Amino acid sequence: MRPEWRWPSGLLGSHTRENQEDVLPDMWPYWLLFLIPFLGTLGPIRLDPRALNLAWFGVATLFALIIGLRHQVGGDWGSYLLHLRLVYEMGIFGALAHGDPGYYFVNWLVAQLGGDIYWVNLVCGALVMMGVVTFARQQPLPWLALLVAVPYLIVVVSMGYTRQSVALGLALLGLAALNNGQVRGFVAWVVLGALFHKSAVLLLPIAALAASRRRLWNFFWVGVTAAVAAGLLVWDSSQALWANYVESGYESKGGLIRVAMNAVPAALFLMFHRYLALGYSERRLWWWMSVLALASLPLVPFASTAVDRVALYFIPLQMFVFSRLHLIRNELDERGFIILGVVGYYALVQWVWLNMATHAPYWLPYQFALFH
Repeated sequence: MRPEWRWPSGLLGSHTRENQEDVLPDMWPYWLLFLIPFLGTLGPIRLDPRALNLAWFGVATLFALIIGLRHQVGGDWGSYLLHLRLVYEMGIFGALAHGDPGYYFVNWLVAQLGGDIYWVNLVCGALVMMGVVTFARQQPLPWLALLVAVPYLIVVVSMGYTRQSVALGLALLGLAALNNGQVRGFVAWVVLGALFHKSAVLLLPIAALAASRRRLWNFFWVGVTAAVAAGLLVWDSSQALWANYVESGYESKGGLIRVAMNAVPAALFLMFHRYLALGYSERRLWWWMSVLALASLPLVPFASTAVDRVALYFIPLQMFVFSRLHLIRNELDERGFIILGVVGYYALVQWVWLNMATHAPYWLPYQFALFH
C-alpha cells in the first residue's frame, strides 16, 4: 500500500510570497554560507587532521541542510513539486523512462517512502556538497575554493537548478578523480551525473583531451562511452533541446556575465599556469578546460541559453584557479593581498546577485522548511 500523499506547500506552480517587500532583505543564510569558508580561509586556527575532517564533514552537512531544507526558493520551485507528483503517479518504470532517470528515481523513491520535496532536495544537496568538498580539499587553499563556489554554484545553481547541480556535483567528483589520473573514475562519475542532467555528457571528451598517456586508446574508449551515453540519454530529445536552447532565440539574462566569470580564471590560467606548481596531466586538463571556457564566450550572442547552461560545468575552473592564484607571487604579503582580492571579488559577486539580479526575488527571503 502506497503512503498517503501530502504536499509540503499549498502551492503548485505558483511562487507568490506574502508581504515579499517586507521580507526581501532577509538573506542572512546566504551570507552565513559565505562567512564559514571566509573564516576558514583567513582564520588563524589550524586543526589536526582528525579535527579538520570533522570540521569539513560538519560544514558539508550544514550546507546540504541549507540547500535541502529551503522552502519556496528558486525560480522552478513549482515545477519540481509537479515533477514529484507526476513521478509518484507514474510508478518506477515511468520514472526511469523519463529524460533524467537519476533525478526521477530519487523522486520516486522519496514518494514511496512518504517523503516530500524537502527529502528530494536533501539528497540532491548532499550529492552536490560531496562533490564540492571533495574537489575543494584537493586545492592548496581548500576553504578559499569552497568560498569561490558559494555565490553561484551553491546559492544559485544548487538552490535553483536542482538536476543540473547534482550533475555538476558528480562531475566535480569526476574531476577530482581525473586530477589523480583516474580516467575511468572521471567517466563513471560524469555518466552518473548525466542520469540527473543529460548535458553532463558534454564533459566526457575532456577525459580524452586531458590524457597524458595511451591517448589513442583513451580517445577510443571514451569516445565510445560518450556516444553510447549520448545515444541513450540525449538522442530522443536532441531535437527538442536544439529547438528550446538554440532555435528559440530565447535570451538568458546575465548569461554573458556568467560565461565571462569563467573566462577570467581561464585567461589567468593560460597566462600563469607555469607558476602554479602543476604536474603535466593536471596542467593539460585545466589547459583544455580554460580553452573551452574561453571558446564559449563568442558563442553567447548566438545561443545564450545553451551556452549559459553548458558554462555551468566550467565553474570548477574558478575554484581551481582562484584557490592557487596566490602562488604566482613569492612574497607572503603579496600572496595575502591576492587572497583578499579573491575574497572581495566573490563577496561583491554575491552582493550584486542577491541585490540586483533579475531572478533574485525567487531566492529571497530564504525560508526554512522547518518553519512552514
